[in-house]
Amino acid sequence: MDPITARPRRLRRSPALRRLVAETKLCVDDLVAPLFVSEVLEAPAPISSLPGQVQHSFDSLLMESDRIVGLGIPAVVLFGLPAKKDALGSGASDPSGIIQRAIAELKARHGDALVVIPDLCLDEYTDHGHCGILDARGGVDNDATLERYAQVAIAQARAGADLLAPSGMMDGQVRAIREALDDEGFSETGILAYAAKYASALYGPFREAVDVEIQGGGDRRSYQQDPANAREAIREVLLDIDEGADIVMVKPAMTYLDVIAEVAGMVDVPVAAYHVSGEYAMVKAAGERGLIDPLAVALEQLLAVKRAGANVILTYFATEVAEALHR
Repeated sequence: MDPITARPRRLRRSPALRRLVAETKLCVDDLVAPLFVSEVLEAPAPISSLPGQVQHSFDSLLMESDRIVGLGIPAVVLFGLPAKKDALGSGASDPSGIIQRAIAELKARHGDALVVIPDLCLDEYTDHGHCGILDARGGVDNDATLERYAQVAIAQARAGADLLAPSGMMDGQVRAIREALDDEGFSETGILAYAAKYASALYGPFREAVDVEIQGGGDRRSYQQDPANAREAIREVLLDIDEGADIVMVKPAMTYLDVIAEVAGMVDVPVAAYHVSGEYAMVKAAGERGLIDPLAVALEQLLAVKRAGANVILTYFATEVAEALHR
């Protein structure tokens, strides 16, 4: 070989060299920590399918938020477990409901040091487990659901949320929420839209975490993205941006890296990705069996998500990864 020919190996010889020329860098600023908070628990309850994660009591949520801020993680996304559920998901917009209380307390405690992002959906609050209001035939009524989403948006904004995260995949949800926020004087409240949320088999542990069971063993394939389709996801993303989304998200992350990359290459807003409960649980399960180093795999997976183009990563590994990045 010609001695003057460039050899990439020359730049891999030491950790310092590798850091110097790294094309992609994962950092704490990229992370969002999902948190579950219960209206009835007095102490945190472990989630069996998500080792290391808990359903928080109100007090333990505040303590965990202190740890998150101390690690430099800039944001949390909140999911609520109400004491009661009904057909309309009334608890989602109750001014004194669990998520509104949590938002207000977290903002009072941390101010602008923590970005608070409540999930904006109805499934945690409905007795049928769907993300919207049901019609007479048992299907989701898109337009009636938009009215509820607008009500939830106002309640969350009044509580002090920085960004709202509509996750129901209803047609027109971003426009309905943006118009409601603007009409009520919350033009500075942003929207992180679940723009391409796939009907994935990887959400099982999450449903245990939020105590959601879909009525009659049904599913959400009529309103979530078909895993077979990528072009359709791009249309959904562009529609959400046109309707006023400030950040667009692809969910899940690892199995949809192609979609993340395509979205990141064509939009001019930040792109988020959700490293979902099933992706987390598989890594943890393999680690418990001694088959892999779970933290090393988590770091590699999240780096891949960042490399694909995500600016923001929601992950249950947030605190573990943050601690590792600080070492």
